[in-house]
Amino acid sequence: MELRLYDTLTREKRVFRPLDSARVRMYVCGPTVYDFAHIGNARPVIVFDVLFRLLRHLYGAKHVKYVRNITDVDDKINARAAERGVPIRDLTEETYKNFKDDVAALGCLEPTVEPRATEHIAEMKTLIERLVESKHAYVAEEHVLFAVSSMPDYGKLSNRSLDEMIAGARVEVAPYKRNATDFVLWKPSKPGEPSWPSPAGIKAPGRPGWHIECSAMSWKHLGEVFDIHGGGIDLVFPHHENEIAQSRCAFHTGAMANYWMHNGFLQVEGEKMSKSVGNFLTINDQLDHWGGSVLRLNMLKTHYRQPIDWTQTNLKEMGRELTRWTDLTQSNSEDDQDGVRTIVEALNDDLNTADAITQLRGFYKSKNVSALRVGMELLGLSTDPKSIQGRKHKRMYVEAGHISITGQSVQLTIAPGSIEKLIAARNSARSARNFSEADRIRDELATMGVVLKDSKDGTTWELAR
Repeated sequence: MELRLYDTLTREKRVFRPLDSARVRMYVCGPTVYDFAHIGNARPVIVFDVLFRLLRHLYGAKHVKYVRNITDVDDKINARAAERGVPIRDLTEETYKNFKDDVAALGCLEPTVEPRATEHIAEMKTLIERLVESKHAYVAEEHVLFAVSSMPDYGKLSNRSLDEMIAGARVEVAPYKRNATDFVLWKPSKPGEPSWPSPAGIKAPGRPGWHIECSAMSWKHLGEVFDIHGGGIDLVFPHHENEIAQSRCAFHTGAMANYWMHNGFLQVEGEKMSKSVGNFLTINDQLDHWGGSVLRLNMLKTHYRQPIDWTQTNLKEMGRELTRWTDLTQSNSEDDQDGVRTIVEALNDDLNTADAITQLRGFYKSKNVSALRVGMELLGLSTDPKSIQGRKHKRMYVEAGHISITGQSVQLTIAPGSIEKLIAARNSARSARNFSEADRIRDELATMGVVLKDSKDGTTWELAR
């Protein structure tokens, strides 16, 4: 089966035909580095990592170039640095390292190039100058703005009316704008903010708008037109719509990318993720409780274009399933190319990871060890049993009176099985409202260096640090 991808622009599944099969090019919008990335941010990272792996399998690793940018100049970054009282560069370096560590734990390959916005100011200014010269942009009160009316088919990607675009963009009401939908390419910097010499004859120093950053970085590393542009569905408008406008008008091309791919929304326990609701989950926090492959499998069990509900129940189920799979893969076997073809066929159908996982379940049921192993690897799932548990609850292995936790050898005075029996006895005591006995068992375990943690999902344990 040929690779077919759903294109947001044409709203149909299309056979993938790269512009140059010897140089397949993909760009995905990366993080704005001001805080830990939330679990919703992990979805495009994982989804497009699977596509990257598939393209490398189909065309050869040396023939695929994957660019995922880092936004390190932004209003949110400025605000967070001021709030914490730290230099902006220190904040972005710290947050970038945290992001790199988190996505590596999720089993993601490094992109071919990971450009930073602040290292591409020259390219941004070149694009802005071109847009001003061709009358697609104008200068007003030390701002440079894109003139939306200069592009007849603006809005084609999101398929929105003018009123919908104005409402959806939450446009800034500014007297210097010719039209409400015009968006900022360059703006003056406030005292203390990052700044560079401005383009288009503006004397005061300034900084770029968000949209122009991705147009500049994709142009620099992939060319004027490339194969695939990806990101979350929330970026379709205004970000990707504006990228298309800038790039097409700067280069006078009919397209910026030949295929536009977007993953669906993620909610938590049936609700939109929000700090005010108390269900805001970072990747870093989730990795404390679950292994990266568990998070990855939970993400991939739903087709990337569909919404996903992130629940503890599903995570537990994925953890149990992945444990069974990894245990089986420890058996010796040779590569099963039929298994590889089966997984590739599923992924060739618009990256149907849900179907690919169904195939893995079939391999497990039939005890096809090799097919299960190579299928898991193609999806980026670890076959190491020790990778199932999170950083705070690493799976424990008893070896000569010791257990190994996170690479440390710790003397254990009680076997894990006995701990579970004591927990069960404590739960029975609590159910019988015999709280003194429940407390006694907790204290007994504490003297052995075992800490219990109670939650609505039950009782877990870990060694005292």
